[in-house]
Amino acid sequence: MGRVIWILTAGYGDGHNTAARSVAEALERLCPGENIEVCDLVSEAMPRTAAVTKALYQQAITHFPAAWRVTYDLMGKRSVTGPDSTWQAGLLNHLEKRLREKKPRLIISTYPIYAVLLESLAARCPTPPLCTIITDSITVNRIWVMSDSGLFCVADDDTKKVVVGFGVPEGKVRVTGFPVSLAFTEPLPEQHPHQGPRILYLPSTTGRRVAATLEALKPQLLAGAKLTLPVGKHASRLYHILRRFTDSMPPGTVEVIGWTKRIPEFLRTHDVVICKAGGAILHEVLAAKIPAVVDYIVPGQEEGNAEMLTAHDGGIVTTTARETAAAVESILTNNGAVARRMRASMAKISVPDAAMRTARAALSIATD
Repeated sequence: MGRVIWILTAGYGDGHNTAARSVAEALERLCPGENIEVCDLVSEAMPRTAAVTKALYQQAITHFPAAWRVTYDLMGKRSVTGPDSTWQAGLLNHLEKRLREKKPRLIISTYPIYAVLLESLAARCPTPPLCTIITDSITVNRIWVMSDSGLFCVADDDTKKVVVGFGVPEGKVRVTGFPVSLAFTEPLPEQHPHQGPRILYLPSTTGRRVAATLEALKPQLLAGAKLTLPVGKHASRLYHILRRFTDSMPPGTVEVIGWTKRIPEFLRTHDVVICKAGGAILHEVLAAKIPAVVDYIVPGQEEGNAEMLTAHDGGIVTTTARETAAAVESILTNNGAVARRMRASMAKISVPDAAMRTARAALSIATD
């Protein structure tokens, strides 16, 4: 089988998977010939339960944020999610079986529950070194540090202070940046000339809010701005809203795109982006140095991400569709003077090669 590095993730939000894929990409460059395996162990061990809980998670963060905050806070209690909690049994047995099969020399985790499981498992069998990548900034849930890791990789200095404040030794916390795709470090494909500002909108809120935001953006689009709408997993639920809107606009004003791998390209070729405060997307925003209008924040887990970006003049947080359109206009007017200022501020903390930095840090604790 050869030597294995195992990267564990879980599809509750995009950040965990983005970090896992990006570090895997970096490790494939750093360790040619080695087996780099990314695994969603939760889905693998209990596929039906995982599918249901992931759907519930998406519903909660979109439609019932107050209820999600309660759940999020409970996750940080050792009595609920700590080692040897009864709900762990199935995952624990599956993890033990897979560890005996794979015999990895290093485990990298982008989801907090795996450190807890490995702590429980350590009493039953040998476990390899663990590097935990914390995918949230500043507002870090205690579950991330509930169990020990050989190394904790964090996105920025402020998050390191929070983690050390939880009692983690400073020497075990490394600031590497959030691992985004290595595409952010590579030359852009040749671009066709375009006229007018380009707005990128990554919709993730309720259909009603998306419809209101599109309507509020209409004056800017009619004045010459262009709108790109990658909808991905939201395509079906937003289909009728987007269809009505595009039918009401002049041809060529709006481009709706389904699943795509071109987000890094779009972020680097547009003038402003409207998005939620997810850990992955806001660090991709930083990597691309594109001004952001943050139109939704998941309570608890995403508040620190928004704080991080706005503290460095990289984004504007809005709570209504009208505020979102006004923020976009303020960034684009006066020949983009505000946009230039924001890009210059973000350049000071942008880490497009964070995946390589994280991979090298993780390798420093691996066994031979």
